[in-house]
Amino acid sequence: MKKIKQILAICVVILLVGLYIATLIFAVIGSESAMGMFKAALYSTFILPVLLWAYGLVYRLLKNHGVESAAKTSQNSSQNKPQEGTENTSQETT
Repeated sequence: MKKIKQILAICVVILLVGLYIATLIFAVIGSESAMGMFKAALYSTFILPVLLWAYGLVYRLLKNHGVESAAKTSQNSSQNKPQEGTENTSQETT
């Protein structure tokens, strides 16, 4: 898992560097189509890191929530089981 995270991090860094270079090139070029591409590259330069951070945050929150839910479920089920050698006195017999 650690290796996959490192590879993904390197890919994101390469993508961001490419966006920075593209933004610089589109800013220097004076055509109208370059202006639209400049805006798209500039937008992506800011939005992509924010989205990646948000996805990572949601993943960590859901991952920790799942672990806590499983721990609570197993804890509740172990509390509901009667211990060996004790009688269950909650049921009335007639």
